[in-house]
Amino acid sequence: MFIGLSAQAQAMEKSGIRPGFEEAQIAGEKIVLFRPDIKVGEQSMGGLFEPRAEWTETARELIGAELQRAQSRLSNELVPFPEQTGENAALVAEYQALFNAVSGSIVQYQFFPGNRLPTRKNEAFEWTIGEGAKRLADMSGARYGLFITTEDHYGSAGRKVMQLLVGVQSGVHMGSAGLVDLHTGNVLWLNADLQMGGDVRDAEGVEKRVRQLLEDFPGSTPAED
Repeated sequence: MFIGLSAQAQAMEKSGIRPGFEEAQIAGEKIVLFRPDIKVGEQSMGGLFEPRAEWTETARELIGAELQRAQSRLSNELVPFPEQTGENAALVAEYQALFNAVSGSIVQYQFFPGNRLPTRKNEAFEWTIGEGAKRLADMSGARYGLFITTEDHYGSAGRKVMQLLVGVQSGVHMGSAGLVDLHTGNVLWLNADLQMGGDVRDAEGVEKRVRQLLEDFPGSTPAED
């Protein structure tokens, strides 16, 4: 999902908002939730990712349920993006992949100040998935869309031993949530972290993960501890 991990992950910036965007712009607006991109698996002793279908399915069900519960903290109604078929389904998948690529670039080149490209030195948060996203607005009848991604690699027993012996990293836990204006393609808000908390394989962990993903979402109220 993201372009590599860095030892500086703890110091990275974790959120950005587009200049000129205000919470009032989305007040009372319906927001379509794209099917969350969820990957869960095991990290082998050598560090390779091995997908685990049962973990992924559990995480998908728990995250879906927790997002519904999170509605009470939002000033907007989240509704699932309508099911599509054929070319439309392929188009939605393409834009979800494009969002993942853009969010990865935001993390790499905006949230790590030392990596900023010469054109980004002014620190302006101005990213887009392109004006073609208007087709997603036409399909859904909504102007705004919420994209969510999570990726978790749980260290195997062998990997944990390697961590103790030679200090390699055991486990990868990344996530992002981004609000996009589907009429323009502009990314209005992004929250991302390369060191997400919460075990997505159980309900308590998922509650923590979703709370982190939606932290500081425009117009939201803080979750109670």
